[in-house]
Amino acid sequence: MKWNKIDITRYLGAQEYIDTLLIPLVPIALEDSEQMNQVVSQHDLIQAFSNEVEKDFTGRIFLLPTYTYLFTTDREQELPRLNEWINQSQHRPFKHIFLFTFDHHWKKHESKLKGNLLWFPAIQSGDLHSNETQKVIKDQVKHVKELVRSYW
Repeated sequence: MKWNKIDITRYLGAQEYIDTLLIPLVPIALEDSEQMNQVVSQHDLIQAFSNEVEKDFTGRIFLLPTYTYLFTTDREQELPRLNEWINQSQHRPFKHIFLFTFDHHWKKHESKLKGNLLWFPAIQSGDLHSNETQKVIKDQVKHVKELVRSYW
């Protein structure tokens, strides 16, 4: 289920069955054109990955909107804000919280996060819709699904 009017209504009617929360993490870069292009690609990939995982686990996973932060911000400084998102989610019966990212900077702060970090290296592709990229996405989604199942 996603963060939209239709799914929220469905979620509220069946929230006792939806025990897993997925929060995509994506940086924003506005100063450097190359970084901007890179993080926009990460955003597109995160959306594709997250939507595939949510679709396969509909009725079990709730997908929040993407958590965004400035690329130049120290992740240590982002921890309180991100953990507050997680704290707010505790008002719902989520037993499992996954933070999904291609940003390797989160790995060194993983132990301070109040959720489970799922980090994957980003795919370097110019075309998200190419057959090759779609194949890689489906393969990595399979790995994400296996990881999520291992926590259940």
